[in-house]
Amino acid sequence: SLSLSLSPLFSATQLHRQPMAFSSSISPSSSYSLSSNALSRDVNTRKKICPSALPLLQLSPFFKMGYISQWRRRESSTFHVFASVTDVSLDKSIEKVQLPKGDTWSVHKFGGTCVGSSQRIRNVAEIIINDDSERKLVVVSAMSKVTDMMYDLIYKAQSRDESYTSALDAVLEKHRLTALDLLDGDDLASFLSWLHNDINNLKAMLRAIYIAGHATESFTDFVVGHGELWSAQMLSSVIRKNGMDCNWMDTRDVLIVNPTGSNQVDPDYLESEKRLEKWFSLNPSKTIIATGFIASTAQNIPTTLKRDGSDFSAAIMGALFRARQVTIWTDVDGVYSADPRKVSEAVILRTLSYQEAWEMSYFGANVLHPRTMIPAMRYDIPIVIRNIFNLSAPGTMICRPSVNEVEDGLTSSVKGFATIDNLALVNVEGTGMAGVPGTASAIFGAVKDVGANVIMISQASSEHSVCFAVPEKEVKAVAEALQSRFRQALDAGRLSQVAVIPNCSILAAVGQKMASTPGVSATLFNALAKANINVRAIAQGCSEYNITVVVKREDCVRALRAVHSRFYLSRTTIAMGIIGPGLIGGTLLDQLRDQAAVLKEKFNIDLRVMGITGSRTMLLSDMGIDLSRWRELQKEKGEVADLEKFVQHVHGNHFIPNTVLVDCTADSNVASHYYDWLRRGVHVITPNKKANSGPLDQYLKLRALQRQSYTHYFYEATVGAGLPIITTLQGLLETGDKILRIEGIFSGTMSYIFNNFIGTRSFSQVVAEAKEAGYTEPDPRDDLSGTDVARKVIILARESGLKLELSDIPVQSLVPEPLRASVSAEEFLQKLPQFDQELAKKRKDAEDAGEVLRYVGVVDVANQKGTVELGRYKKAHPFAQLSGSDNIIAFTTERYKEQPLIVRGPGAGAQVTAGGIFSDILRLASYLGAPS
Repeated sequence: SLSLSLSPLFSATQLHRQPMAFSSSISPSSSYSLSSNALSRDVNTRKKICPSALPLLQLSPFFKMGYISQWRRRESSTFHVFASVTDVSLDKSIEKVQLPKGDTWSVHKFGGTCVGSSQRIRNVAEIIINDDSERKLVVVSAMSKVTDMMYDLIYKAQSRDESYTSALDAVLEKHRLTALDLLDGDDLASFLSWLHNDINNLKAMLRAIYIAGHATESFTDFVVGHGELWSAQMLSSVIRKNGMDCNWMDTRDVLIVNPTGSNQVDPDYLESEKRLEKWFSLNPSKTIIATGFIASTAQNIPTTLKRDGSDFSAAIMGALFRARQVTIWTDVDGVYSADPRKVSEAVILRTLSYQEAWEMSYFGANVLHPRTMIPAMRYDIPIVIRNIFNLSAPGTMICRPSVNEVEDGLTSSVKGFATIDNLALVNVEGTGMAGVPGTASAIFGAVKDVGANVIMISQASSEHSVCFAVPEKEVKAVAEALQSRFRQALDAGRLSQVAVIPNCSILAAVGQKMASTPGVSATLFNALAKANINVRAIAQGCSEYNITVVVKREDCVRALRAVHSRFYLSRTTIAMGIIGPGLIGGTLLDQLRDQAAVLKEKFNIDLRVMGITGSRTMLLSDMGIDLSRWRELQKEKGEVADLEKFVQHVHGNHFIPNTVLVDCTADSNVASHYYDWLRRGVHVITPNKKANSGPLDQYLKLRALQRQSYTHYFYEATVGAGLPIITTLQGLLETGDKILRIEGIFSGTMSYIFNNFIGTRSFSQVVAEAKEAGYTEPDPRDDLSGTDVARKVIILARESGLKLELSDIPVQSLVPEPLRASVSAEEFLQKLPQFDQELAKKRKDAEDAGEVLRYVGVVDVANQKGTVELGRYKKAHPFAQLSGSDNIIAFTTERYKEQPLIVRGPGAGAQVTAGGIFSDILRLASYLGAPS
């Protein structure tokens, strides 16, 4: 054996991580006995610390350097070291193996969740084996919860809580059971030997901490790093067991870092590269399993890479090997556009630039720690975030954006959103600040003195005020420091106040393309305004990679959802409220159900029915009603109908950019709300004729508002069901044509009746048949009175520029005068045959003249009047050629004077009417930006 005195000058190189057998009595002048046999796999090696010497050891420079039991050798290395010079001769005696660097290497990092059980370790091994990269370096964390368990051991020991021993036994048992499940034979015996040795060492060390009541940082780092050592050894054994050559690396032999304060370290790349090349020359392998999280200082003191240290380890190793790619395996599918716990519609981002990932992680997004990106950025190494539990998910790649991606105008200018909660704003305000050099320095110097972290700074160009955000738990100390520092200025009035605004949150929008995209800020603040959210402070750097706003904490989630929906939902995501789920409304809902998926996939039109209301019950949903079950849901979850509450719910969803109410009723009360809805920014689509044929002043007011606002009001189905009558008329007028006359058969019911009122059939017989076939209203008098046709005539007349009231239209009613006051529809049908003779005579007179009877509406624009009448037309006329319940409308204009423009087709029925409404909905989507 070799005796080395406990001298402060004893060098780390001389020690070279030999295992130590502590003698049973130690004094300040004692020596350590280092047996060369300890370098072999002697399972009987034991190390003991005499408790009485612990206070002395803790004061010893040797103890503080944390050299206890640092030695680890690869299983393949069995040799003897007799003195420090042996290391030199050893290097010379072994032929140097050159470390290949570059794209042949891929780096993988598996976190604690990924290696949390024996089965998961097998899964990791399978991923590594199936990776077709020529060379692989795998960085592993400790098993799930183990690092926390190790920190807990330190805490319990220095708190003199004797349960640290049972806690250490739990650590042993966790790894022992995992090894028993994974390994067998020599691999199992070897690992269990090392595990028991380590546990015995830890037990002695923790006893020392227990007695001293304190643990140095280096001692703590050394203890907590054991989890990575054990997981790396087990994984490497499993991979070898599957027939792949593999070595494991204790990264404390290779990775050298320099502590920088603030609980961070900087990698020493030059020294680390030298040590890596030396390590590889002794342990050449195409597959290396490396410990994450742990490293050494330049003085060979064990340390850790602090928070997210394993990710950092992988990035550093990627840089040292100049790897092709670094893959971070975790338990999520990638980086989301927003926190999916807060925004259910958050999407996985396929790519992020380093800067975008940096910004998002700074503002609390679960991406990577910002420093993890630094090593990868040095050599443009992509970092890929993958889900070990969902290998089919491609994940998110963090890399330098290509020129094409930067120039691509189709991708969103904002990549993601992140939030930080539990903040307070500090506002330092006063006219005496303007133009005074050093004010900001004094403010932030005072903040630095209390150790507070400034998250965001905002200053008006007038220099009248400076505000900044700090964690809420630090704001009291900050405010007191500022009050103290500026006491004189406050008393003199140069500063008016140091105000604290508590309960704040930060919302950050991040995207590299924001810098080259006009209007991003406008879109962001418009979304917040629509959600009724007040912005407390704003900050944006000149790089324009992020826009940061401060809002009330209670508004934060609502703000996040609002801005995310504005940028990430389709511009044509539309929140819909259906009023009147009767025959037409129900048919429309079924059509929406059948077509919604196609519209979303092919045209990026996302239609969401947020509410359905009838006259008695309504059904509301926050995310969109399942239209495959809307009838059952209405029965199960329907509540008492309340139109105002219904509208508030549909429009009050601030996370969908657009709202439309579809009125499928014939209710004048519902129509009276259109003006208010349009004024509130709600689009309106309807087949309800009451608004456009109601009082003229209300109609003119409604149309004036429509023209002045950015809300849309579509009513194609009011005249011809699904026929393009309104759009045809508007197209003629907008292109400068002059309307002379509009004439047509506007009622499908009346069209059916007179198309079948031929031969010897009586009028009452045809009406009864039409009612039986479902062509008429429940009371046929509503059709025969001509009022419905008159409303259509007045709508077209007003659309043509005529200012007419419904009372200005003379209507020829086909309801006999004595039957207009009949009690019921049944009584009307019973008595109608008594009046067949008059219409039979009119039919005969027309037939004798070679003509047919047709019930028509006429808009005589030239004479500024309209009529509804029973007219006669030659059998060669287009109106005489109709069949069934078809409608036909003839437009006579300056351009179409000799040959009128004719629109013909089915003008009645639930399917075609619902189709006309659906067409208006798609027209709205097109106006809002949907692709054509």
